Amino acid sequence: MRLSNLLRIAWRAIIRNKMRTLLTMLGIIIGVAAVIAMTAIGQGSKQSIEGQIKTMGSNMIMIVPLSNVQGGVRLDNSSVQSLDENDITALQKQPVYINAVSPVVSVKGQVINGANNWSTTIQGVYPDFLFIRSWPLKDGVAFTNRDVKSAAKVCLVGLTVIANLFPDGEDVIGKSIRFKNIPFKIIGVLSKKGDNSFGQDQDDMILTPVTTVQKRILATTYYQYIYASAIDEKSTDSASAEVEQVLRKSHRLTASNENDFTVRTQAQLVSMLTSTSSILTILLTVIAGISLVVGGIGIMNIMYVSVTERTKEIGLRMSLGARGRDILMQFLIEAILISITGGLIGIIIGITSTKAVTLFLHWPTAVSESSVLLSFLVCFITGVFFGYYPALKASKLDPIEALRYE
Repeated sequence: MRLSNLLRIAWRAIIRNKMRTLLTMLGIIIGVAAVIAMTAIGQGSKQSIEGQIKTMGSNMIMIVPLSNVQGGVRLDNSSVQSLDENDITALQKQPVYINAVSPVVSVKGQVINGANNWSTTIQGVYPDFLFIRSWPLKDGVAFTNRDVKSAAKVCLVGLTVIANLFPDGEDVIGKSIRFKNIPFKIIGVLSKKGDNSFGQDQDDMILTPVTTVQKRILATTYYQYIYASAIDEKSTDSASAEVEQVLRKSHRLTASNENDFTVRTQAQLVSMLTSTSSILTILLTVIAGISLVVGGIGIMNIMYVSVTERTKEIGLRMSLGARGRDILMQFLIEAILISITGGLIGIIIGITSTKAVTLFLHWPTAVSESSVLLSFLVCFITGVFFGYYPALKASKLDPIEALRYE
């Protein structure tokens, strides 16, 4: 029997029992839609994390002092004094893979403008910090190395700080604000950065020369962090190794001594954050995939029912010359059609629900072609696997016994 005839017979059998067929498809539809939606949400989350981290500077390297324990109390990184000006000098001296370095010291507090005040973070940095973080100015000018040497009371202000201190939208360049009773002159406005991958508002920030924070606010000579930038993205690992080698020499660590600092690259941060997202996506996808198995069992069940209901029809076809292989293909094609049709409906619902998630919940999503093709392939395999045994049973019926069946 020709394939076209088998397809026509299978399709007519499906159309005769529309409601039963739809209910049979339901597990496949839900499973495929859930797999596509979960994969899209996970992929979108991963891309969002990667994009947000790249806005921090794709070549950025972060040096953090190791936390330690004193008197049974674990000190956080900002309380550990192991990074100082000697480290900056060492990193700036004839670098091979590093093209910019900036120390960082930060402190939280109230910043005041007249009757307006706002709780924010002020960070002391070098002028190269803006280059390392890929953070251009929206307006004004940046402070210079001369300002660093003189511990000048000038600052660059983020847009969130401006919105809360200057709600009238006035020009802030040249205006003064106070942080812990110290006046700072605004010389520049930072461009918009938005939230980072940890949900922190990067625009809620004030930047000022590092020496200003050290001498006028914290009274310290140490740095809380050091940011560096590799010459290009491909050289990040080499730059990281160079930083480690230079700092070990600067800290006079012997071969038996462990590092008293940690070197982190953006690639490591991306890997750490996206691995968690990937594991969660896999878990959700597996849970959603269970619906496909349930849908496959439903197909097997309904095909067994169909074989039983059409036993006399099968006997009649066989008596007219249909071979067992023809009967097998007839019922197998019917199972595959049910599975694939349910898969197509599931793909449409999955893509639509993904768009709805982005539109109404504002979650990042990304539907990949591979997930759609994989879902379609899984539906085909499900139809073959769960439809084969009922079809095989139908093909092995005895024609005479089948004709006698009531």
